[in-house]
Amino acid sequence: MSITITAFEHSPDGGRGLTRDTRVRWALEEVGQPYEVRLLSFDTLKEPAHLALNPFGQIPTYEEDGLALFESGSIVFHIAERHAGLLPDDAGARARAITWMFAALSTVEPPIIEFANARLLESDKPWCKERVPLVADRIRCRLEQLTRRLGDADWLDGAFSAGDLMMASVLLRLKPSGLINEFPNLAAYVARAEARPAYQRAFDAQLAVFNSRRQAG
Repeated sequence: MSITITAFEHSPDGGRGLTRDTRVRWALEEVGQPYEVRLLSFDTLKEPAHLALNPFGQIPTYEEDGLALFESGSIVFHIAERHAGLLPDDAGARARAITWMFAALSTVEPPIIEFANARLLESDKPWCKERVPLVADRIRCRLEQLTRRLGDADWLDGAFSAGDLMMASVLLRLKPSGLINEFPNLAAYVARAEARPAYQRAFDAQLAVFNSRRQAG
């Protein structure tokens, strides 16, 4: 049975590759696994059939041979565990790569999501002008720690891994704000990730959906 993932029918990010299905597409492209995409409307996300796959009514989901998964980190980890190319063979390096996956989602991403929500969803609130700079400073704190750890290395721990895939996909969310450009080595790190052929294929696939829906609309 082929792999099927879900994605937005009308991507809210304008085809910029910032939605979480891009992470899953990227992982599948890195390991050379074909997949199908089922596009969903926002209304469909709340229907029982989709809630049976993802109880929180979100994307992406992953289905293969009776297995259904949700949460992008879990899906990427499953792909990396099953197929060569995203986790090192060495046990220690493998554990470190997995740790970086957790760090991306648990430590670096939360303030970035909070920042995006404050700017996009809460901009009409009276406290927004005060809150946004505070959240931006929390992001800078994390980026300062990350920039010191990365140094002048190409990737976080030796060769490119699922840890880099998740970290880069999280940092990509900062490109519209320009915050990532305050840290040249992190900006270069993200650019290296974007230049990977597998990322380009994933990005182009997501962008094609956005363009086709825009033209149809």
